[in-house]
Amino acid sequence: MIYRIASLADWQQAQRTGFFASADLAAEGFIHASDRTQVLETARRYYTGHPDLVLLEIDEERLTEAGVRLEREWVAARQQAFAHVFGPIPVAAVIRQWDFRPAAAGAFTLPADL
Repeated sequence: MIYRIASLADWQQAQRTGFFASADLAAEGFIHASDRTQVLETARRYYTGHPDLVLLEIDEERLTEAGVRLEREWVAARQQAFAHVFGPIPVAAVIRQWDFRPAAAGAFTLPADL
């Protein structure tokens, strides 16, 4: 599984169109995603102060079946490989979702059932 932190507005748009796409797909040619162990640091670095977020759990096999290319690429700034999805993500590949907001102190935590 891979994970995407998304704005609620982008996720609601995906519900209408059947595909999740975000600004990074248009700007960079791929959608940034994380492995489970990378989610919290990604949230801390890039999503602090952003309201109305959701965390999407995406099944890699469903992406492959839909013909959507996924590659793990090295990101020097983080010294890790990250999942990059080269195309819109079919809603059918998203198997779970959670509201994803920081606690009162501002720190994110993973959903209890993840």
